[in-house]
Amino acid sequence: MDTEQKKKPGLPSRLTPMQMKFAELLIYFEGRKFAYECAIEAGYSKDTARSQASQLQNAKLYPHVVKYIGELKDERNKKYGVNYGGHLTELGRIRDEALKARSFSAATIAEKARGQVGGLYIEQKIVRTGKIEDLSEEELDNRIANIVDDNSRIIEVKEESDKDPKDIKPKLPLA
Repeated sequence: MDTEQKKKPGLPSRLTPMQMKFAELLIYFEGRKFAYECAIEAGYSKDTARSQASQLQNAKLYPHVVKYIGELKDERNKKYGVNYGGHLTELGRIRDEALKARSFSAATIAEKARGQVGGLYIEQKIVRTGKIEDLSEEELDNRIANIVDDNSRIIEVKEESDKDPKDIKPKLPLA
């Protein structure tokens, strides 16, 4: 017997031109076109495009197509993917070019973006709902108790710092 894998009955050994075109369109227009639109553009009938697009993305029915789609995604991610080092380098290059062109606004924006990538800036948003005046006395007591419980460690540290500094013993060796 051959050591080669036996192919499953009914599965072609390679992709058809329409399957290849569908996969390529699916990746190229990802997020901008639906899969059935890519199927129609690849040459599939408008009447069966939705089911055909779904089936072509099913690994049990069309493993070669799904594998090809995966390969195309990997290739695209390698080409256009963002990684930490490359991103910082590109932002630095943009900043330097903007400075050469005396476009200080663009240079500032690029430098701020580099800082965000590096974790120097953290955006915080607080969403407040309801008014404290609308709470009953019992609800206020519960909220205060929850806040005290949630922040008990901070409160304990604050109480310790109120002590005389001479009475506080260091927790780490000072050697």
